[in-house]
Amino acid sequence: MKTYLQTVLITVLATTFIFTQLSAKTYFARDHIIQDLTNNLEWLRCSVGQQWNGDTCTGDALLMDHETIKIAITIANEQLGGDWRLPSLKELLSLVCQECKKRRLSSIPTINAKYFPNTDPRAYWTGEQNKMSKGSYWTVNFFTGHKFGRFYPYQQMAVRLVRDR
Repeated sequence: MKTYLQTVLITVLATTFIFTQLSAKTYFARDHIIQDLTNNLEWLRCSVGQQWNGDTCTGDALLMDHETIKIAITIANEQLGGDWRLPSLKELLSLVCQECKKRRLSSIPTINAKYFPNTDPRAYWTGEQNKMSKGSYWTVNFFTGHKFGRFYPYQQMAVRLVRDR
Protein backbone atom coordinates (compact mmCIF):
# COMPACT_ATOMS: atom_id res chain seq x y z
CA MET A 1 0.00 0.00 0.00
CA LYS A 2 2.84 2.37 0.85
CA THR A 3 4.47 1.80 -2.56
CA TYR A 4 1.14 2.48 -4.31
CA LEU A 5 0.72 5.80 -2.47
CA GLN A 6 4.31 6.79 -3.26
CA THR A 7 3.74 6.02 -6.94
CA VAL A 8 0.53 8.06 -7.01
CA LEU A 9 2.21 10.97 -5.24
CA ILE A 10 5.19 10.92 -7.63
CA THR A 11 2.84 10.77 -10.64
CA VAL A 12 0.79 13.72 -9.35
CA LEU A 13 3.92 15.79 -8.64
CA ALA A 14 5.45 14.98 -12.03
CA THR A 15 2.22 15.84 -13.86
CA THR A 16 1.93 19.12 -11.93
CA PHE A 17 5.55 19.99 -12.74
CA ILE A 18 5.12 19.21 -16.45
CA PHE A 19 1.85 21.17 -16.67
CA THR A 20 3.41 24.13 -14.87
CA GLN A 21 6.40 24.10 -17.23
CA LEU A 22 4.19 23.90 -20.32
CA SER A 23 1.88 26.67 -19.20
CA ALA A 24 4.58 29.01 -17.88
CA LYS A 25 5.46 32.10 -19.87
CA THR A 26 8.95 32.20 -21.26
CA TYR A 27 10.18 35.63 -22.34
CA PHE A 28 13.61 36.60 -23.55
CA ALA A 29 14.53 40.29 -23.71
CA ARG A 30 16.61 41.52 -26.63
CA ASP A 31 16.87 45.31 -26.47
CA HIS A 32 13.52 46.76 -27.60
CA ILE A 33 12.07 43.36 -28.55
CA ILE A 34 10.68 40.65 -26.30
CA GLN A 35 10.79 37.12 -27.64
CA ASP A 36 7.75 35.20 -26.45
CA LEU A 37 8.94 31.61 -26.69
CA THR A 38 5.63 30.21 -25.44
CA ASN A 39 3.64 31.72 -28.33
CA ASN A 40 6.47 31.91 -30.88
CA LEU A 41 6.10 35.69 -31.20
CA GLU A 42 8.17 38.85 -30.92
CA TRP A 43 6.65 41.85 -29.17
CA LEU A 44 7.75 45.45 -29.24
CA ARG A 45 8.70 46.07 -25.64
CA CYS A 46 7.14 49.54 -25.57
CA SER A 47 3.70 50.73 -26.58
CA VAL A 48 3.50 52.63 -29.87
CA GLY A 49 4.55 56.21 -29.09
CA GLN A 50 7.08 55.21 -26.45
CA GLN A 51 10.81 54.67 -26.95
CA TRP A 52 13.17 52.10 -25.44
CA ASN A 53 16.16 53.88 -23.87
CA GLY A 54 18.08 50.70 -23.00
CA ASP A 55 16.53 50.47 -19.55
CA THR A 56 12.84 51.34 -19.79
CA CYS A 57 10.09 52.69 -22.04
CA THR A 58 9.94 56.48 -22.04
CA GLY A 59 7.27 58.85 -23.31
CA ASP A 60 3.56 58.31 -23.61
CA ALA A 61 1.61 55.64 -25.44
CA LEU A 62 -0.22 57.10 -28.42
CA LEU A 63 -3.94 56.54 -28.65
CA MET A 64 -4.80 55.49 -32.18
CA ASP A 65 -7.74 54.56 -34.37
CA HIS A 66 -7.43 51.80 -36.96
CA GLU A 67 -6.56 54.17 -39.82
CA THR A 68 -3.64 55.61 -37.82
CA ILE A 69 -2.56 52.11 -36.79
CA LYS A 70 -2.11 51.18 -40.47
CA ILE A 71 0.35 54.06 -40.82
CA ALA A 72 2.18 53.08 -37.60
CA ILE A 73 2.52 49.48 -38.84
CA THR A 74 3.93 50.67 -42.18
CA ILE A 75 6.49 52.82 -40.35
CA ALA A 76 7.42 49.96 -37.98
CA ASN A 77 7.92 47.58 -40.91
CA GLU A 78 10.11 50.11 -42.74
CA GLN A 79 12.22 51.09 -39.72
CA LEU A 80 12.41 47.79 -37.83
CA GLY A 81 11.96 45.27 -40.62
CA GLY A 82 9.57 42.37 -40.49
CA ASP A 83 5.84 42.03 -40.58
CA TRP A 84 4.57 43.90 -37.52
CA ARG A 85 0.84 43.75 -36.86
CA LEU A 86 -1.85 44.08 -34.24
CA PRO A 87 -2.05 41.00 -32.02
CA SER A 88 -4.99 38.63 -31.97
CA LEU A 89 -7.19 38.57 -28.87
CA LYS A 90 -5.55 35.34 -27.68
CA GLU A 91 -2.04 36.76 -28.20
CA LEU A 92 -2.73 39.99 -26.34
CA LEU A 93 -4.55 38.22 -23.51
CA SER A 94 -1.47 36.04 -23.08
CA LEU A 95 0.39 39.14 -21.82
CA VAL A 96 -2.00 39.61 -18.90
CA CYS A 97 -0.12 38.73 -15.74
CA GLN A 98 -2.51 36.73 -13.53
CA GLU A 99 -0.25 37.13 -10.48
CA CYS A 100 -0.11 40.89 -11.07
CA LYS A 101 -3.91 40.89 -11.31
CA LYS A 102 -4.20 39.25 -7.88
CA ARG A 103 -1.96 41.75 -6.12
CA ARG A 104 -2.88 44.77 -8.24
CA LEU A 105 -2.71 48.20 -6.67
CA SER A 106 -4.74 51.12 -7.96
CA SER A 107 -2.65 52.13 -10.98
CA ILE A 108 -0.26 49.22 -11.59
CA PRO A 109 -0.95 47.49 -14.93
CA THR A 110 -1.67 43.77 -15.14
CA ILE A 111 1.38 42.99 -17.28
CA ASN A 112 4.90 41.87 -16.41
CA ALA A 113 6.68 45.20 -15.87
CA LYS A 114 10.11 43.54 -16.11
CA TYR A 115 9.54 42.85 -19.80
CA PHE A 116 6.97 45.52 -20.62
CA PRO A 117 7.88 48.53 -18.44
CA ASN A 118 5.70 51.64 -18.19
CA THR A 119 2.74 50.00 -19.91
CA ASP A 120 -0.22 52.33 -19.78
CA PRO A 121 -2.96 50.68 -17.65
CA ARG A 122 -5.68 51.06 -20.28
CA ALA A 123 -7.32 49.26 -23.22
CA TYR A 124 -5.08 48.09 -26.09
CA TRP A 125 -6.31 47.19 -29.57
CA THR A 126 -6.28 43.74 -31.08
CA GLY A 127 -6.70 43.18 -34.80
CA GLU A 128 -9.59 40.81 -34.18
CA GLN A 129 -13.20 41.74 -34.85
CA ASN A 130 -15.93 40.73 -32.43
CA LYS A 131 -18.20 38.50 -34.53
CA MET A 132 -21.05 38.98 -32.05
CA SER A 133 -21.03 42.79 -32.34
CA LYS A 134 -20.94 43.94 -35.94
CA GLY A 135 -18.12 46.39 -36.69
CA SER A 136 -16.52 46.28 -33.24
CA TYR A 137 -13.07 44.99 -32.29
CA TRP A 138 -11.65 43.28 -29.23
CA THR A 139 -9.40 45.09 -26.78
CA VAL A 140 -7.51 43.96 -23.70
CA ASN A 141 -7.48 46.31 -20.75
CA PHE A 142 -4.17 46.24 -18.86
CA PHE A 143 -5.76 48.00 -15.88
CA THR A 144 -8.26 45.22 -15.19
CA GLY A 145 -6.75 42.38 -17.24
CA HIS A 146 -10.12 41.85 -18.96
CA LYS A 147 -11.11 41.67 -22.63
CA PHE A 148 -13.80 43.84 -24.17
CA GLY A 149 -15.35 43.48 -27.62
CA ARG A 150 -17.29 46.69 -27.92
CA PHE A 151 -14.95 49.24 -29.48
CA TYR A 152 -15.22 50.57 -33.02
CA PRO A 153 -12.26 51.22 -35.34
CA TYR A 154 -12.72 55.00 -35.22
CA GLN A 155 -12.17 55.03 -31.44
CA GLN A 156 -8.70 55.58 -30.03
CA MET A 157 -6.88 53.01 -27.91
CA ALA A 158 -3.26 52.19 -27.10
CA VAL A 159 -1.28 49.81 -29.34
CA ARG A 160 1.44 47.18 -28.83
CA LEU A 161 2.74 45.55 -32.01
CA VAL A 162 3.73 41.93 -32.50
CA ARG A 163 5.21 39.76 -35.25
CA ASP A 164 5.66 36.03 -35.76
CA ARG A 165 9.08 34.62 -34.92
